[in-house]
Amino acid sequence: MKLWGVGLSAAALLGGALAMGLATEGGDRLAPGLRVAGVDVGGLSQDQALAALSARAATPPRVTVQAGERRWTVEASRLGWQADARASLEAARRATQNRSLVQRVRGLVGQAPVQELPLVTRVDPAAARAALGRLTAELNTQPRDAAIVFDKASKRFVVTPDAPGRRADAPAAAARYAADPALTTLSLPVTEWKARYTAAALRPHAERGNALMRPFTVRLEGTDRRAGLTALQVANLYWVRPGGIEPDEQTLRAAFDRLTAQLDRPAQNARFTGQGGKLVKVAERAGRVTARPAALAAFRKAVLDPATRSAALPGKVSRPTLTLAELPDPAGLKLIASGKSTYFGSSPERRVNVANAAARIHGMVVPAGEDFSFLTALGSITSENGFVGGLIISGGRTVDGLGGGVCQVSTTVFRALYQAGLPVVERHQHSYRVGYYEPQVGFEAAVYDPGLDLRLNNDTRAPIFIKTLNDEANSTLEVQVWGIKPQRQVTVSPATILARTPHPPAQYVFNPNLPAGAVRQVDWAQDGYQLHITRTIKDAAGTRTDQVDTVYKPWRAVFETGPRG
Repeated sequence: MKLWGVGLSAAALLGGALAMGLATEGGDRLAPGLRVAGVDVGGLSQDQALAALSARAATPPRVTVQAGERRWTVEASRLGWQADARASLEAARRATQNRSLVQRVRGLVGQAPVQELPLVTRVDPAAARAALGRLTAELNTQPRDAAIVFDKASKRFVVTPDAPGRRADAPAAAARYAADPALTTLSLPVTEWKARYTAAALRPHAERGNALMRPFTVRLEGTDRRAGLTALQVANLYWVRPGGIEPDEQTLRAAFDRLTAQLDRPAQNARFTGQGGKLVKVAERAGRVTARPAALAAFRKAVLDPATRSAALPGKVSRPTLTLAELPDPAGLKLIASGKSTYFGSSPERRVNVANAAARIHGMVVPAGEDFSFLTALGSITSENGFVGGLIISGGRTVDGLGGGVCQVSTTVFRALYQAGLPVVERHQHSYRVGYYEPQVGFEAAVYDPGLDLRLNNDTRAPIFIKTLNDEANSTLEVQVWGIKPQRQVTVSPATILARTPHPPAQYVFNPNLPAGAVRQVDWAQDGYQLHITRTIKDAAGTRTDQVDTVYKPWRAVFETGPRG
C-alpha cells in the first residue's frame, strides 16, 4: 500500500508538472523547438526572444548590385533593407498558440519537433531607389550631339562624333528588391538612347559646306570688270548647321557690297579741274553699275550653289545728274566756307594718300538738293586708283592698311561743308583722338571703303564746287566750298568736353621678327573723351542749332619687343 501510494504521488507530481508547463507555454513563453532565422527562441519569453533575434538581425546581409559592366557589393541596409524582429516573433507567437495539446506535452518532455520560421524583412522602395541612384550615378550620361566645326589646320568643315546617353534603371530594380527583400543580387538594366544629332546625319551637311568652299568670281554684265572671293572668304558667307546650310545674310551682303564697289563705275557728273591756274570744265560721263536687288539675288543664288564658280551680275546704266551745260560759270562763284588741317609728321605713304585723295576730290560739283558723297567723289580706295599702304584704325588697333591718310582729306572736307551750313546726312568718328586733327578736337570725319561714308546735303539751292589746296611743303590741306553764297551766318563752336577717361597702361607684345633687344612702338596712348561740337545757323528763317557728338575710346600705347639680348 505504501509503495502504491508513493507511485500515486509521483503520477500526481508529473501531472502537476505537465499542467504547470502547459500553463506556462500558453503564457509569455514561446513553444519549445521554435527557431527564427536560425535563432533558437523556444521556451524564451517575448523579451528574451526579441533580444536574441535583434542581435542576429543586427548584421544585415550583403547584396551585389550590377549595372552594365560595373559591380558593387554593399550591405542591404544601405539599400533600404531592414529586419523586423517584432513581426518575426509575432509569427512565433502564433505558432505557439496553434500547437496541439500533444505537441505541447511532447515539447515538455523534450520531444518537440524543430520548427524553422523565417526572419521578416522589409525594403523601403524610396530609400532603395535613392541609394541605387547614387550608386549608379556615374553611369548616367546625357547623349552628346555630334557637331560641325571648322578645322583651321585642314581648312575644312569636320564632324565631331556623337555619343549615346546611358541611364541605369534604379526605380525598376528598387521595385524588384522591395517585392523580394531576400534577394542578394540586383541587376539594373542600363538603357541607351541616341543623340539628337548623330555624326552620320551631319556628315552630308559638312560635305556640302566643303563643296561650297571654293574660289568664286563675279562679273558685271556688259563689262569685262571682275572681282572675286577666296575659298575662305566664301566659307565666311554661310553657317553649316545641323539643319543644313544657313546663309549668313549680314556677311553675305557685306561681301556683295565689297565686290560691287570694285565692279561699279558710277556716272561722273560734269565738274571742274585746274589747268594752268584756271578752272576748266570737264564733261559728264555715263557709267555702269550693278542693278542691286537683282544682282544681290543672282550673287546669293550662285555663291550658295556648289556647282557654280562664277556669276554674271545684272547691271544698269548710271546716268549723270549734272551736265556740262549745267555747270555754273566759275566767274560767278563765291567762296562759301573752307576747312583746314595739317598733316605734319606724316609718313611718306600717308602723304601720297593725302595728295591722291585731295586731287580726286578737287573739282567735284554737287547739284542743288543732292548729297555730297565722299566715297563717290573719291572712287574706290584701291591700289589701282593710286592708294598705298599706311596706318589705319582697324579691329581695335592702329595697323598698316591701304589708304591710310584718306581720313585727313575727309576730315578737312567735313570741316568745310559743316562750316558752310550743309545738313549732315552721314558722319562717323575715329575710335580714338587723332593728333593730326588737332587743335580742333572732335571736328573730324572717318571714312572706310566700303561701309563708312561722309555725306552732306547741298541745301544752298545752287550747285557747289569743291576745291582742294594741298601745300605739301608746309603739310597743310585746305578744302574750299564755292557756289552761290546763301544768305546765312554759320558759327561752329569749339568742342565741349563732357567727360575724360584716362588711357590704360601700355601693352608689350612679343614680336619674334624684331632684332634681339629691340622695342618698337606701334600704337600711341590717348585718353578717352565724350564731347560735342555745336553749330549755330542764322538765316531768314531764324536761328537754329545742331551738334555733332563724339565719344573717343581710351587708347593704350602698344610696344612690340624683340627676343631678349
